[in-house]
Amino acid sequence: MVRAVVLPAVGAPPEIVEIDLPEPGPGRVRVRLAAAGVCHSDLSLTNGVLSQPVPLVLGHEGAGTVTAVGEGVTAVAPGDRVVINWAPSCGECHFCGLGEPWLCANALAGGAVPYARRRDDGSDLHPGLGTGAFAEETMVSERAVLPLPDGVPLDDAALLGCAVLTGYGAVHNAARVREGESVAVFGVGGVGLAVLQSARIAGAGPIVAVDVSPEKEELARAAGATDFVLAADEPARRIRKITGGIGADHAVECVGRAETIRAAWSSTRRGGRTTVVGIGGKEQKVSFSAIEIFHFARTLSGCVYGNSDPARDLPVLAEHVLAGRLDLSGMVTERIGLDGVPAAFDTMRAGRGGRALVVFP
Repeated sequence: MVRAVVLPAVGAPPEIVEIDLPEPGPGRVRVRLAAAGVCHSDLSLTNGVLSQPVPLVLGHEGAGTVTAVGEGVTAVAPGDRVVINWAPSCGECHFCGLGEPWLCANALAGGAVPYARRRDDGSDLHPGLGTGAFAEETMVSERAVLPLPDGVPLDDAALLGCAVLTGYGAVHNAARVREGESVAVFGVGGVGLAVLQSARIAGAGPIVAVDVSPEKEELARAAGATDFVLAADEPARRIRKITGGIGADHAVECVGRAETIRAAWSSTRRGGRTTVVGIGGKEQKVSFSAIEIFHFARTLSGCVYGNSDPARDLPVLAEHVLAGRLDLSGMVTERIGLDGVPAAFDTMRAGRGGRALVVFP
């Protein structure tokens, strides 16, 4: 018996129910979760911005301990500490062949197949984003587990599975921020905090955080922001002033809203780069005039999962954690149980807090 947070239908409130997991089959790994982060992508599953078969078990950013493995599994063994990779690459598709595993055509295939059943009515359940991490235990492909280096706290390591890989990758893989370059970060949630820390690690400066909530300033500055600007306070104008009238070398958008993407673009200097990390809905339309595209010569690019190769990047992140350069616990603003997930969604909708972390006994 396993307790889990289930989304019965798109738009319905999540339910905390008991589920049954089978024994792991060939190539499958069963993991007892230590912690799971509450990410905006989980919220996007509940409202249909991200589409996946329902009912499903929510949660995708997690870490835990392997309890059992199926036939043929060689990468991990029972007792191993692991971070869950919600977008495991297949290694065989066109994009994997190009060396771009973050664009793998089959990365989310695991979410299309039922993996568990509700105990009360026996109905099939899908794993949210192939992971189902808002549960005491889950079952994933061998490709979806990454061994966690010794010394990294297991509960905080959950953040490495999404927010930190995404934020660090946005800075170091996608934008390729260099020492001394200026960075503006729009949205100080879990991913935004990881972007701020990663910009600091890169030696960037100034680093400007932008958010709707003045309560986020302390969090932002602790993560590495040198300046803080409210979203309602003409951020593009303020950022140009902070950067000597030029604009930021880089703007990283972590919200996924048309007005925020537009503001990030307008905050970037001529020839600068705007990197969009946030996941927005189809109704979010961003407009640019032809003359400004020519005149400003900026680059606007999307960024999926930080353009990361988790197997390559996780050991680098662990090294930063162990050296004290990357503070995982500082990103966590609330530690909750499974019962606290609905309230954590409400906090996220209101634009408050950093990262809520579900911690299991």
